[in-house]
Amino acid sequence: MSDETPDVFKSIQRKPGLQIWTINSMKMVPVPEQAYGNFFEGDCYIITIMDPARSTDIHYWIGNTSSQDEQGSAAIYVTQMDSFLGGSPVQHREVQSCESAKFRSYFKNGLIYKKGGVASGFQHVETNVYNIRRLLHVKGTKNVTATEVEVSWNSFNSGDVFLLDMGKMIVQWNGPQSNRQEKLKGVLLAQDIRDRERGGRAQIGLVEGGSEEDGPELMKMMRAVLGQRAGQLRDAIPDDQPDFYQTAHVRLYSVSDASGKLVVQEVATQPLTKDLLQSSDCFIVDQGGAAIFVWKGKHATKEERHAALSNAVGFIKAKNYPTTTNVEVMCEGAESATFKQLFKSWMEKGQTQGLGKTYSVGKIAKVDQAKFDVMELHARPELAAQQRMVDDASGEVKIWRIENLELQEVSPSTYGQFYGGDCYLVLYSYMRSSQPQYILYMWLVRILEDSVQLTHSHVQYNAHCIITVYLNTVLQTWYTNCITLCIPGVVNTSTGVRLFQVRGTDEFNTQATEVPPRSSSLNSNDVFILKADNVCYLWYGKGCSGDEREMGKAISDVVSRQDKQIVMEGQEPAQFWVALGGKAPYASDKRFEKETPLYTPRLFECSNQTGRFLMTEVQDFAQEDLDEDDVMLLDTWEEVFLWIGNSANQYETQEASKSAVEYLRTHPAGRDPNTPIITVKQGYEPPTFTGWFSAWDPHKWSGGLSYEEMKQKLRDVGSVSQITVVNIKPSQSSAGNSGTYSPEQLLNKNPNELPAGVDPNRREAYLSDADFESVLGSSRADFQRLPKWRQSDLKKKAGLF
Repeated sequence: MSDETPDVFKSIQRKPGLQIWTINSMKMVPVPEQAYGNFFEGDCYIITIMDPARSTDIHYWIGNTSSQDEQGSAAIYVTQMDSFLGGSPVQHREVQSCESAKFRSYFKNGLIYKKGGVASGFQHVETNVYNIRRLLHVKGTKNVTATEVEVSWNSFNSGDVFLLDMGKMIVQWNGPQSNRQEKLKGVLLAQDIRDRERGGRAQIGLVEGGSEEDGPELMKMMRAVLGQRAGQLRDAIPDDQPDFYQTAHVRLYSVSDASGKLVVQEVATQPLTKDLLQSSDCFIVDQGGAAIFVWKGKHATKEERHAALSNAVGFIKAKNYPTTTNVEVMCEGAESATFKQLFKSWMEKGQTQGLGKTYSVGKIAKVDQAKFDVMELHARPELAAQQRMVDDASGEVKIWRIENLELQEVSPSTYGQFYGGDCYLVLYSYMRSSQPQYILYMWLVRILEDSVQLTHSHVQYNAHCIITVYLNTVLQTWYTNCITLCIPGVVNTSTGVRLFQVRGTDEFNTQATEVPPRSSSLNSNDVFILKADNVCYLWYGKGCSGDEREMGKAISDVVSRQDKQIVMEGQEPAQFWVALGGKAPYASDKRFEKETPLYTPRLFECSNQTGRFLMTEVQDFAQEDLDEDDVMLLDTWEEVFLWIGNSANQYETQEASKSAVEYLRTHPAGRDPNTPIITVKQGYEPPTFTGWFSAWDPHKWSGGLSYEEMKQKLRDVGSVSQITVVNIKPSQSSAGNSGTYSPEQLLNKNPNELPAGVDPNRREAYLSDADFESVLGSSRADFQRLPKWRQSDLKKKAGLF
């Protein structure tokens, strides 16, 4: 294959969405959109996804029975496409059945693996979409795959879902040990096949494997194709997925040909920092064998950059990792969010953080703080999430302290002051849509001695007692805020002198912590409040910002009502040092402004539906990915949310809570184990949670269909007796418009006025192709690609609803 730019690249559409090609006779051939999500095991595919807000991703998919020549051609095309698109795309190597979560997220209704392909000698031209007989083995809950297997009872097992596709009829058979989520995903996949591949002209039937006698007509159809079943079903096949703990061991390797030959050398282990990556070389990041990342420096040689993908494959072989190991290849400046998550610190030049802060390279940053209008929280939920605020703080606060393992209410006059040796419960009440909402904070001590751990357990016990009084409370573990007072017996306050260190740049993140009243406690980068018997000093270190000084003034009134004497570092009066017991050395190096990096939020499904507790990441998540049967973990870096689905079991809830702590402890970026962990309940999500989702529907939980509701809906469509065993034989063609009606028979009719057998919820399926386009203004294929809400809107306007 030549190095010239292939003509097929000229057809690449530079707009959001998927584009897919297959390799046929060593050439890239476009795949029709209606076939997206279907992959032949004997082929290789190239998939691009473009998003104006993110970098382009190129995925290279390898079928299990594809030839080495096809695999090599696909790899060359990916390299050429990367150059054609300017070198900025992130490249991914995907292997059948072991695809990355990101790849699977593109196909919400699941992947379908088909037998055949160019390499196997089988053709995959379907001249009649109804002349079909195949059996699909459906596996997975969040990311579903459907593999085409032998059309035989021998392919069935008791733990999974199977779709027997007969063209005009799709029968879903649910194993006796399959769970509700798998069954629901099976129905959604069957509906997708019906709507996308059959234009809506197919029926779906459901058979519960444990009670087959309840569906005699459907079982008659299955036996006509599969024959009579002999013997017992095979046992369930366990879902073998790695835990996230296995991906916590990260190593960095440099890849260089400076010596004349390629040398791979280990550079560092976790936690990694961005400055380890040098633009003159390429690097490999090994995430414990679970994934391999290749980073190409801007000034690496052409040979190093072009060999990046093959070097990664060679690295996998050298490490004896499975050939199915996922690979990502990226250029400097176009790193993926998943890659950045492996580093302890990652800051882009010119990147902004919060409301107006900018990180500058090579100098102390000048911070311009924008005025924050809390009313924007209502109009912009994403802002509420980023600022971690549910309202303008005008709600009601109630505080209890744990004393002798019992709750003692705290006087409002001391609100905002917390003793470092105690634990507290803080209940915040506010209104949303005229309904009361509650957040319960658990303010915990960081020192984990046995006695303190006992106090922690009583805090949690009392928290749940309060929850029983204030239902649907959001539960948050809270470690720092406002003023932390001394731990009795640790700081000697017998002299009456108290010293507080102030940190923060606005009213929402500022805290003052009491420290020992001596000179060595000072730090040039911060503001300090020194309260003596007759005077209160406000000390400004040389490295503190104007925002920090303003916050120091504001919080000093809580410490003391006395007039404040402002003291600049280096201009202290003698009485200042006397109050601190004399002048002594302290930390005086001015720091460079260092902002907390912005990380992409991550969502994990926490479930024991497979028989063991697993945490599985959900890529490109949306509200629809929140599964009411499970617990979901949302990591926003500053906080970790545990979302409890209404049908989640107690074991999952307990394990998810433990796993959240372990997740922080084992994170490859060396996360703070005291990061707040917040528990929210389905249907009562605060804006600090919902703002991380691109679109949030507060009414979704009342409108979504469960598996049982969807099953009943399919039953209500009508009897399947009209589809006889003869109709489903492959030799019979049922294509055509024999089941169509005129628009006059379907438009603006009550259900009892429709022709017999017409599903009132799918009237458009009974129109001819010409009438369909005339009534709805689009072809069937274009209509099926529209989101469901848009389809419903068009149907309502046309009188088909």
